[in-house]
Amino acid sequence: MDMPESSPPTSNKSQDAEAGQTLSDEAVVIKPTFEMKRELGFISSIAIIIGTIVGSGIFVSPKGVLQRTGSVGLSLVVWVGAGLIGLLGGLCYAELGTLIQKSGGEYAYMRAALGNMIAFEFTWVSVIVVRTSSLAIMTLTLAEYLVTFFGACVNTDALKKIIAAAAVVLVGIVNSYSTKLAAQVQVLTTVMKVAALVIILVGGIVMLFEGKTENLKTGFSGSTDSPSQIALAFYSALWAYDGWQNLNYVIEEVKDPAKNLPRANIAAILIVILLYTLTNVSYLTVMTSTELLDADAVAMLWGKRVLKSAAILMPLSVIISTFGSANGTAFTGSRTIFAAARDNNLPAFLSYIHIKQRTPLTSMIFTIVVALLMIAAGDISSLIDFLGFVTWLFYGLNFLAVVILRFRMKDASRPYRVPIIIPIVMTVVAIYLVIAPIVESPQIEFLYAFLFLIGGLVFYFPFVYFKLKFPGTDKFTIWSQLMLEVSPTDYHED
Repeated sequence: MDMPESSPPTSNKSQDAEAGQTLSDEAVVIKPTFEMKRELGFISSIAIIIGTIVGSGIFVSPKGVLQRTGSVGLSLVVWVGAGLIGLLGGLCYAELGTLIQKSGGEYAYMRAALGNMIAFEFTWVSVIVVRTSSLAIMTLTLAEYLVTFFGACVNTDALKKIIAAAAVVLVGIVNSYSTKLAAQVQVLTTVMKVAALVIILVGGIVMLFEGKTENLKTGFSGSTDSPSQIALAFYSALWAYDGWQNLNYVIEEVKDPAKNLPRANIAAILIVILLYTLTNVSYLTVMTSTELLDADAVAMLWGKRVLKSAAILMPLSVIISTFGSANGTAFTGSRTIFAAARDNNLPAFLSYIHIKQRTPLTSMIFTIVVALLMIAAGDISSLIDFLGFVTWLFYGLNFLAVVILRFRMKDASRPYRVPIIIPIVMTVVAIYLVIAPIVESPQIEFLYAFLFLIGGLVFYFPFVYFKLKFPGTDKFTIWSQLMLEVSPTDYHED
């Protein structure tokens, strides 16, 4: 570096020392900006939501609602009602997402409103169980339907696990390579799965015009009058709608989030309500309630009766649907890990992004590795079932966060403001949905789930609160940066 002309002559040694000091100072002040790109527009935002909500469930076995309500009429009311609950939840999350425009979804909102420990507990449940095991279950379902094309001789558990693992790895590669590519895959699979549902609902409408209304005419006959059974019916339907909040996880990658987040949430959920309701109507025009309850795969039976030789479209639709849901789950789930690691609630290297692709490579790799372990473990669906009430516990805390932040951040800019009565009502709904399954059928597994939450604190206090590190953490971080070409993000809290 050249010295100013007014400086007195110095030795080469002193010049080098001064230049080195200047360069060192500049290295602290001048640093590259590494942020994730805003690649998601309005259409791809809708695709993220719909593509994650619509999984294999609506094709395979939408009988839980009918079984618990006892009638066709009440089951359709529950399907619409559960969608409206999702819509109201989406409105609450629209305010949270436009107020706190940070990736991580619920994690970021609970951290701002309820403190770091509660946010860590959410991450603990999401990372270890909910997101990763959901990803594993989706790809195992994909494998289940794919092997049907190979014949019974190769229909083995080992082959299913290999196919599921390959699907998980493929999802990881797509999401690691490019946010735009992951969004394009999501749009494509969403269009295809919506097209499959449109085929089903159009088929149902045609059957209705042909006079096939005898099953629907049973109406509310046989409806349950048990409040707990109705609550459990809503619980089943709400699982089918789960995913309405997923765009919030990737808010830092959404173009003009103040406009696109509320619009995408509302549009996507309304579309899904329409699709789900009309799809169930179509099922019930083709088969009786008894046949629907006995069917392992409702859409397959519907296809055989309506599409005849073209019934192969149904298993193909399930495969495409599950891959799209897996893609969306990995895309959004990795952002929770990314956000928590950025706040030092997980090892810092999990928040690093690829310096060229600007994707959260390390958190995605972690998500894929844990999902692969879940696939290898085998039967994990029961784990999700017994932690389902925990998911709605966290939803309730986020609805409560809307109210708390109205006071804690009362002067902050709110591009979207939900009527305060909505988060209050949704908090009450969440409490009811958490308590109802336990009251209806208390099981030891609910205690295990509670102990799992407590187990998170075993890691929180030593490694987060007291900031202890495993030996070799710093060396591993440096190695991961060099090998994976990743860097910390240039995001700072105000």
